Amino acid sequence: MLVIGIAGTELNAQERDWLRHPACGGVILFTRNFASRAQVGELSQSIREAAPRPQLICVDQEGGRVQRFRDGYSALPALEGFDALYRKDRTAALELAREHAWLMANEILASGVDLSFAPVVDLGRGNRAIGDRAFSPDPQVVADFTRAYVEGMHAAGMAATLKHFPGHGSVLEDTHFDNAADMRTLDELRATDLVPFEAGIAAGADAVMMAHVAYPNVAPEPAGYSPLWIEGILRKEMGFRGVVFSDDIGMAAAHGVGGIKARIDAHYDAGCDVVLVCHPQLVEESLAAVDQRGPLNTMAMVGLIGRGALGWDALLADARYDSAQRAIDRDELRRNA
Repeated sequence: MLVIGIAGTELNAQERDWLRHPACGGVILFTRNFASRAQVGELSQSIREAAPRPQLICVDQEGGRVQRFRDGYSALPALEGFDALYRKDRTAALELAREHAWLMANEILASGVDLSFAPVVDLGRGNRAIGDRAFSPDPQVVADFTRAYVEGMHAAGMAATLKHFPGHGSVLEDTHFDNAADMRTLDELRATDLVPFEAGIAAGADAVMMAHVAYPNVAPEPAGYSPLWIEGILRKEMGFRGVVFSDDIGMAAAHGVGGIKARIDAHYDAGCDVVLVCHPQLVEESLAAVDQRGPLNTMAMVGLIGRGALGWDALLADARYDSAQRAIDRDELRRNA
């Protein structure tokens, strides 16, 4: 299945055609698709009405610099700020992470959107793309926060997606713009970057998003194109049974395998369930490429569709909503982020 990007704040005729394609299983929204809370709700409804099957509507609403919906939504602090609080009071910091997750997830669900791709469980070790999106450089600390964040999202009724497997935080390059290679061995990765993923899987995470990073001492291909990483390590060794997403096939580090069809084929052949096509200009070619593969598992994402959403009126009337907003609006979190 594909999750596709669309151009603006309303569907156009071509995008309605895309949604009717049997390989289209969802839409990912960005800042370009946002004007207001009401508009996002209307857009989500129009997506569902245009498609003949359930659609998974997604967004990246992590907090900090990666928050696609802002006006009318809580200003979520970046995850990096939690580390200093953890050093002072571990229990309080983890509870605050649960509230951050609960608040984020409820606001997204109230908007008619199913899934925020969260949490980031990469280590905060200087990567240009990750930066303040990571909880900590310490694998055990990130593992603690991963468990807490998954719990908070689940309490709101949202599935949790661990990203970017098997760890994007320990290389310098930003895979949006450059190829990236991590030269460590599998044993070194098991002792560091994989620790939070183990914790998140044990906590019941529903999905994993792959990294466009290569680990040449483990497998020759970038992780999202690697049967060893997906089928051998993630599924067989680590026991993950949920949905595997590619990262965006429009990113520079995804280009090495070839054109659009080659990228899609490589992800599916490696074991990805869902391929992200975030750039609208790539969607037409991507759908045509999938046509050539034959039937796909159209039910792969149904379990990720949001459940039990309160709606904005009920959410605003919920005492926990005000409490969660006050809790995360802390000078320490803002200052340390």
